[in-house]
Amino acid sequence: MSLMRVQWVAFNTILVKEVRRFMRIWQQTLLPPAITMTLYFVIFGTLIGSRIGEMGGVDYMSFIVPGLIMMSVITNAYGNVSSSFFSNKFQRSVEEMMVAPVHPVTILLGYLGGGVVRGVLVGAIVTLLSLYFTDLKIYNIWIVVSVILLSAILFSLGGFINGVFATKFDDIAIIPTFIITPLTYLGGVFYSINLLPEFWQGVSKLNPILYMVNTFRYGVMGVSDVSVVFAFGMLIFFIVILAAYSVWLLQRGVGMRQ
Repeated sequence: MSLMRVQWVAFNTILVKEVRRFMRIWQQTLLPPAITMTLYFVIFGTLIGSRIGEMGGVDYMSFIVPGLIMMSVITNAYGNVSSSFFSNKFQRSVEEMMVAPVHPVTILLGYLGGGVVRGVLVGAIVTLLSLYFTDLKIYNIWIVVSVILLSAILFSLGGFINGVFATKFDDIAIIPTFIITPLTYLGGVFYSINLLPEFWQGVSKLNPILYMVNTFRYGVMGVSDVSVVFAFGMLIFFIVILAAYSVWLLQRGVGMRQ
């Protein structure tokens, strides 16, 4: 069997295993995010939104929907890879793959694929649910698809690195709870940063999630608080950096022997 064939079989095996893992327990992996986002739609969109009126030139429900979809994508992509890789590392499965003729890039791509599939699936479910609450129109389908995929890849990489360094299962929950969730809420999901004083607008622009949310919002509604070109450049830059770092960690075997 050729080397490329070996890598393809290994990648396919990891990806299928990852997808089957979260699909087997879909009641725990796909249903809770859908219920949570539905509550956001009801509370923030219907109840609070009726009092706020318009935001960024559109009704409040339409304004928050892209942010909530993006929030569900990045949190699920991150959580899937971090928990799965840590579990496999704990069971020594990763060590077995590393001594086999499987390239670190193949291992990384397999786990990233699982995270991206789960993130996109949850995003699709939340999008379908949002249609019950608002009339969702797509301004630019290519921007919508590309920013979803790039954001899912970026946060899957983040989850992978978290899984590498985690020494106990509690370490998996620290980053989403204390970093990703606050950054998401401060990332322009529920408000336009143009409403903030100039100083806080500058602070908000240091938040990478702000660029993902606003670029996705631009793809859906044609409205954005930031430069779409700069946002794409930033996404690609961080994906390259984190991917190179992840491969280096695998090659060095960092965090594999607990």
